[in-house]
Amino acid sequence: MPGIDDIYEFLQNLLRSIGAEVTSPWFYFQIGMILAGAGIAHLAALWVRSKVDVTSVAMGWLAPFRMMMRVLIGNAAIAAFAILMMVARIVMVASTWPSRSYLLAIAAKLAVAWLLIRLATSLIRNETAVRLVSLSAWFVAALSIVGLLDQTVAALDSVELMVGGLRLTPLLAIKVSVLLALALWLANVAGNIIDAWIATLHDLTPSVRVLISKLARILLISFAVVVVLAAAGVDLSALAIFSGAVGVGIGFGLQKIVGNFVSGVILLADKSVKPGDLVTIGDSHGQVRAMNTRYISVSANDGREFLIPNEKLVTERVVNWTYYDTNTRVDVAFATSYDANPRRVCEIAIEIAKATPRVAKVKPPSCSIVEFADQAMKFSLSFWITDPDKGIGNVRSQVMLGLWDAFKIEGSDSSYPIRDMRIDDAPPAAPDSAIEAHLR
Repeated sequence: MPGIDDIYEFLQNLLRSIGAEVTSPWFYFQIGMILAGAGIAHLAALWVRSKVDVTSVAMGWLAPFRMMMRVLIGNAAIAAFAILMMVARIVMVASTWPSRSYLLAIAAKLAVAWLLIRLATSLIRNETAVRLVSLSAWFVAALSIVGLLDQTVAALDSVELMVGGLRLTPLLAIKVSVLLALALWLANVAGNIIDAWIATLHDLTPSVRVLISKLARILLISFAVVVVLAAAGVDLSALAIFSGAVGVGIGFGLQKIVGNFVSGVILLADKSVKPGDLVTIGDSHGQVRAMNTRYISVSANDGREFLIPNEKLVTERVVNWTYYDTNTRVDVAFATSYDANPRRVCEIAIEIAKATPRVAKVKPPSCSIVEFADQAMKFSLSFWITDPDKGIGNVRSQVMLGLWDAFKIEGSDSSYPIRDMRIDDAPPAAPDSAIEAHLR
């Protein structure tokens, strides 16, 4: 393969040039100056960090400039090293041949390139992305500084793999990866701007706002992918085989994923469930925190987070406690003995409900007697709350505790009597000998 021969020849020339350089005493002299400069730069950076407080120096600056100042102080050793190498290069050029100080120039350029790259990436908030972008950009800059960028690009482009009408090379993969990462980042920034703008449209319901936001992000990502592939020189018509494979995959193994995606779009469009609703789905009860293309997130009061597939909300029974409004009725069942006055019991129960902080005042509580049981009178107390997202069981518990205290003060017994069963005409017990004979 011609590409392998080109790579072999390139490596031979590189090793030959390195062998010629390491035999020169000036090579080791420059290495010594570079090591000495690195040590001095490290000490200078320690002194700068001990004397300069970034918070006080950058007080009142804009956020990007504060971040750049913090990066500059954090990379003070690199900045000091670049300055020392440039000064040493100037001195060496003035006192001897320029060819005897080329390593100093390369070291200075590499340090300056790293410093500029770190300043540029300081606007990125993701630390992992900062490291990845910084190292990748510095590696490309290093190849360009040492004059190996063109040879490296040619070597990466010489290895190819033909898939149908599509030519795949390592260079194409790198270009697509870099451009795609940049395009997706820009799409994410644009999506955040659109989300902020949609949040100001109060005429739209929350579910419609979420639907528009999700569709906008999907369109931005699709547009970014198409633009990157076209910019990288990929023939989009050659991707027909991949689209066919995706269709086969959907037909055989991705039905649930596609079904959940379509169900998510339906939920966002019909507004049956929206962020902030209090829902009960099977055994899961909680507040809808987020709606995604595959699932919804339901947060329970005990800290658990239920991730429920969208398809389940479309095909199964869903209880939405706040579909039209947040007013929710709470029923409390209790009982008292027949010694109590049922009218007074209802009055006390209503007063207790009204005195509970979270009980709504717009709909007054009501209490009614529902059954004359064998041992007690059974009552039902109903009241309304406007904030079911804060919990229903806790407010029910507060009302029941209030009923217990009030009945104790009034002298009414709210507990069930204990039954004491006595059998007077029971036959005498058989002797042990008779039982043993029966068992034989």
